[in-house]
Amino acid sequence: MAEVTNEAELLKEKANKFFKEKDYENAIKYYSEALELNPSNAIYYSNRSLAYLRTECYGYALADATKALEVDKNYIKGYYRRATSNMALGKFKAALKDYETVVRVRPNDKDARMKYQECNKIVKQKAFERAIASDDKKKSVVDSLDIESMTIEDDYVGPKLEDGKVTLQFMKDMMDWFKDQKKLHRKCAYQILVQVKDVLSKLPSLVEITIKETDKLTICGDTHGQYYDLLNIFELNGLPSETNPYLFNGDFVDRGSFSVEVILTLFGFKLLYPDHFHLLRGNHETDNMNQMYGFEGEVKAKYTAQMFQLFSEVFQWLPLAQCINNKVLVMHGGLFSEDGVTLEDLRKIDRNRQPPDSGPMCDLLWSDPQPQNGRSISKRGVSCQFGPDVTQHFLEQNKLDYIVRSHEVKAEGYEVTHSGKCITVFSAPNYCDQMGNKGAYIHLRGSDLKPDFHQFTAVPHPNVKPMVAAEWSRFSNTTRKTR
Repeated sequence: MAEVTNEAELLKEKANKFFKEKDYENAIKYYSEALELNPSNAIYYSNRSLAYLRTECYGYALADATKALEVDKNYIKGYYRRATSNMALGKFKAALKDYETVVRVRPNDKDARMKYQECNKIVKQKAFERAIASDDKKKSVVDSLDIESMTIEDDYVGPKLEDGKVTLQFMKDMMDWFKDQKKLHRKCAYQILVQVKDVLSKLPSLVEITIKETDKLTICGDTHGQYYDLLNIFELNGLPSETNPYLFNGDFVDRGSFSVEVILTLFGFKLLYPDHFHLLRGNHETDNMNQMYGFEGEVKAKYTAQMFQLFSEVFQWLPLAQCINNKVLVMHGGLFSEDGVTLEDLRKIDRNRQPPDSGPMCDLLWSDPQPQNGRSISKRGVSCQFGPDVTQHFLEQNKLDYIVRSHEVKAEGYEVTHSGKCITVFSAPNYCDQMGNKGAYIHLRGSDLKPDFHQFTAVPHPNVKPMVAAEWSRFSNTTRKTR
């Protein structure tokens, strides 16, 4: 027995070393091996829970934290991990209960107290919102804006819309302005948001486009507020234009601290080339995610709470999926928790809302592929994981060739799974300044629709840490050590 225990401890130490090197996949592997030898060790579960948190597998992290507490109900780190997992999943009341336990046992733990206070604030805020909610249709921020009367001060020398319209010159000037870490005037930002809301609200939930045989489309995955990497994509692949169309597949904001710059740039190009620049909603274009992972805090720091509310309204109108030449379906997350979903079902989705906890809209934003057949519980704690048989059946039923999705960090910037039928593309290199991954984008040509992958590495950016404007920056980037 002692020999087994010692072997498990060696595996844990090996896992800890990988964790410190930010190789979380190997850390998880060796924590798992340690648990196979000694499944009654709360520390192993807690450490693996933290590794899962770092890889955004919040469902698995929650399960491990819960297991740690089943093994040892007095293990305080288990409560801390479970609270962090529930917080990441938007389960604020459950998180608050565990943070209360941590603070009660460790009253001098400043980090735990800060998180308890923030969580308590969110719970109270949501209770207030429910109390004042009415059945009447919520009034739009647009109705309370008087953009025409907004004055652009004489000392503002930055880009301005020309007669209220986005032009190519404005876009070039704005990108350079942002590159120098300067802020677009609030009047211009409001003009872009109001206009893009109007454009997006006229689109269907499933956008269908045709690429001509001689043309190509560039598909990009998550950009997550990494503005300087976005500029690098345009440097490598050319600026968007009617002859160089793009599709950005969700998760434009959060995490990186230049999300405002990323989203205003993307919205500007949508206004400039509405039929040749396409945007799909990701799971981070939602209020809960924006509250926790930086975008809300960033908008409030750079502009106002009112502007964040307008961003929230605009995000609700982003389409959920795009079908190319009736053969390739693109969505941020993936396929569905149930069989039988058709393209017609996607067309009928009422998307102008915060996503529900289940159903096709939730799945489009949240699900992930898995190597084995069938479906399993999501590692994220939302939606599901779907296997190659699920993909094959969906494609056959809807007469499609393959799907393209994003939503997951990939070391090479992309991954081809399910016998080539499920492609993941991720365009935020060195994600959160710590993952070391490449970014990628895909070229699709109308002649054959064969994916052509292009990889790139992260470029330098100003010394601003990820999520610096977020109230919850310490929550996401906690440096608590494994044991």
